[in-house]
Amino acid sequence: MLGTGDALVTRCYNTCFTLHGESGELLLVDAGGGNGILTQLERAGIAYDSIHDLFVTHAHTDHLLGCIWMMRMALQFRYHLRVWSHRKVLEVLNDVCRRILPPGDEKGMGSIVTMHCLSDGDCFNVGAINLKCFDIHSAKERQYGFAAQLPDGQRLCCLGDEPYNPMCRQYAEGADWLMSEAFCLYEDRDRFLPYEKSHSTVLDAARLAESLNVRNLILYHTEDRTLNTRRQRYTAEAKTAFSGQVIVPDDLERIIL
Repeated sequence: MLGTGDALVTRCYNTCFTLHGESGELLLVDAGGGNGILTQLERAGIAYDSIHDLFVTHAHTDHLLGCIWMMRMALQFRYHLRVWSHRKVLEVLNDVCRRILPPGDEKGMGSIVTMHCLSDGDCFNVGAINLKCFDIHSAKERQYGFAAQLPDGQRLCCLGDEPYNPMCRQYAEGADWLMSEAFCLYEDRDRFLPYEKSHSTVLDAARLAESLNVRNLILYHTEDRTLNTRRQRYTAEAKTAFSGQVIVPDDLERIIL
């Protein structure tokens, strides 16, 4: 987990993560809101030029702007980067890069950095990891999640950073691993106002995971005012409604699937 925070955090990085396979597969999912992505990769011991696949969920600043830096590094140091997302995200990235990058780097758009447009239900592979993307039916910005079939047969579902829509049930039900946003504790809802921001609480995510019969729940995209107690308190609240394993990671924490 390169970052675990929401859009406006200052005490941790915005939510983004890498997915690694035992045979060297490596996928970066989102990149946070700036060049802090390069710092997080360095701290995690991940060489930026080892990343050749980037999946972008949606075009909000805290997920998209770090992608510009990943693309700039690929263009400047001449290694291939495939960017996977829906049309809106790719149009924004392409337009921004062509407007702000030096001419020498901009010429690599389409050859060094390639854009791969996904539609709802499309599949793509990163090594032996098979991913199927899906529209989360966001009430705000168009956003894609994904269901990943891992080489060992496990299934991981990433729901994006908005509340679950029942139309996505086929992708999440029975997953071995469910990644769900949890903006704050249910008991802190009047303080952080998650529902006004189209987000969920920890208790909401836990109840969802139980209803979907998943085995493990990873909570991310949280507020950062309670970092010192986040793991303990979020886990305790989630365990009141979910019988499986609850993981509340910190930035740079490695999760063994």
